[in-house]
Amino acid sequence: MTGFASPFWKHVTTVLMGSVAAQVTPLLMAPLITRICTPEDMGAFGVWFGLIAIASIGATLRLEAAMILDHGTEDQATCFSVVGYFATLLALAITLCGSLARAFDLPLVGHMSWFGLMSIGVGTWLTAYMQTTLAYAASCNAFGPAAKARVLAAATIAIAQAALLLLGAGANALFAGQIVGLAAGLLAATYLLSPPRPRLTALPIDAQWKYLRKHKAFWCFALPAHLLNALCAQLPLLFISARHGVLSAGLFALTLRVLAAPVSLLAASVLEVFKRQSVVEFQTVGNCTQCYLSTFRILALLGIGPALILLLFAPALFAFVFGPSWRAAGDIARILAPLYFLNFIASPLSYVFSVTGKQKADLVWQVARGILIIGAFSAHLTLQGNLLVYTIGYSLLYLIYLQMSYRYAQNRLASGSRRTA
Repeated sequence: MTGFASPFWKHVTTVLMGSVAAQVTPLLMAPLITRICTPEDMGAFGVWFGLIAIASIGATLRLEAAMILDHGTEDQATCFSVVGYFATLLALAITLCGSLARAFDLPLVGHMSWFGLMSIGVGTWLTAYMQTTLAYAASCNAFGPAAKARVLAAATIAIAQAALLLLGAGANALFAGQIVGLAAGLLAATYLLSPPRPRLTALPIDAQWKYLRKHKAFWCFALPAHLLNALCAQLPLLFISARHGVLSAGLFALTLRVLAAPVSLLAASVLEVFKRQSVVEFQTVGNCTQCYLSTFRILALLGIGPALILLLFAPALFAFVFGPSWRAAGDIARILAPLYFLNFIASPLSYVFSVTGKQKADLVWQVARGILIIGAFSAHLTLQGNLLVYTIGYSLLYLIYLQMSYRYAQNRLASGSRRTA
């Protein structure tokens, strides 16, 4: 246990300190941003950001997760080439579709500005390539340089958004600030990490097709599962906007932004290290049970405090920090607190499905999740009623998910075979 805990905590501390630094500027800017933008602006940004989050997963084909498994320079260079190729294709397709949708004045895009539509493709490409670069950093244990890149990206996003809002750019300020920050972070990561350069061609070459065949499980099963995961994350916002109005959607968007902070700050830091440690343990002893249990305990201890604070004080805290007009967002946060505590634990541990090759089981769970979300928000209830049904059902699904991931971490059949041999 000591042998695992020492390097694990060392790496977690490195990533965590970088994540804390990355969140300082956004947290300091948040009260200013919420006082100079409207809930409607926040709602529009939430939809725009959600579309990029979904599209960027498709752009990587989930092959950035394979980066942790392949340590050879040639394989990693091929991974960058494949991601670069498909991310570029998807970004161009998104931009073209956005242009056509606005040209024909489709209702689906009527609420978004021209700049918002045209920047979705750029944001998708930047996010996809940044994710792949950070995965490369994790495969090399280069957590320090990766943390520096995150700090620069987060600080640039917050400062740019606040500055543009003060200039009266409205929702476009939030879009543009995000793009500027993503570009700055990617440039910093490329400079600090010196990742393999992609080989961009008009069509994929033989080595890239071979790489795609080698990691078929990622784009056949992990990709649909994570696309569904990202889509499900945005469905509540879309349902709330349609059923309860744009004001409620804006309040919900801010709530998600606040609740996601512990996940991005702490859980994501643990995930970066868990990826590496779980793969090493699994390849060495045939399971990653020790790594899983240690990580579970760490996440539970880190998450219980923020969850209790939200349960007890969320409405008053939101009103004090973001302004009285955002107090209702605190009521939403209080309802969602138990769910996000479980999400905080389960999110990093979900990497077990990739390590053990159980992407198909992950996909089945994601489908069940999607059905639950549609059912919860289709019910003709008040906003609070929809959120309560959503929280209870989703929390039960997360408990099942944790049980599944622990069972796969044990990998009993393979471990038993090794002992027999």
